[in-house]
Amino acid sequence: MTGRFITLEGGEGAGKTTQCARLVEALMTCHLPVVPTREPGGAPGAELLRGMLLAGGVDWAPQAETLLHFAARAEHVAKTIRPALEEGSWVVCDRFYDSTMAYQGYGQGADRRFISELIRLLGIKPDLTLVLDVPDPVAATRMRQRGGDADRYERLDAAFHARVREGFRQIAATEPDRCVVVDASGGIDAVHAAIMEAVDRLL
Repeated sequence: MTGRFITLEGGEGAGKTTQCARLVEALMTCHLPVVPTREPGGAPGAELLRGMLLAGGVDWAPQAETLLHFAARAEHVAKTIRPALEEGSWVVCDRFYDSTMAYQGYGQGADRRFISELIRLLGIKPDLTLVLDVPDPVAATRMRQRGGDADRYERLDAAFHARVREGFRQIAATEPDRCVVVDASGGIDAVHAAIMEAVDRLL
């Protein structure tokens, strides 16, 4: 039996990491085999590229940055995602290719047709994508409250993050059969309930 592939998307401060953990726990409670993973990363080679992409210190050209994300993603799909699905596991991934379209395509101005072609060549599509959406002021407040060192994307300006949010909303509007926009501005339990309502349709 082939498993199911769920991705959680959204800008900084949307609560994806927290909600991924809650979703994994809920699926395991249903006695489903679950593989949690993340991007960039999720496989040894992809984690090496994650360090390069998030650490800063290099002003990547948008097309080059796009290709690095897809190189990490190809490794992730080959070594983690596809094998798990073929074994019948459910894969819950914190970010996937929609993040590249939103961040590099909408946020940084990379060629969106080029990104679409890379997505096609990747040859895998989530069964369900949950787009966690929060207003820009709420996201900014959450990022300030996080503490710790911000990564390179978190340090970019408000205009960039506004373009990323709009990018995710456009993606969801274009693919309503795959994407569900979740209002993530409320409390953790309320957001989780909205996510489970969408996931129940897969169950």
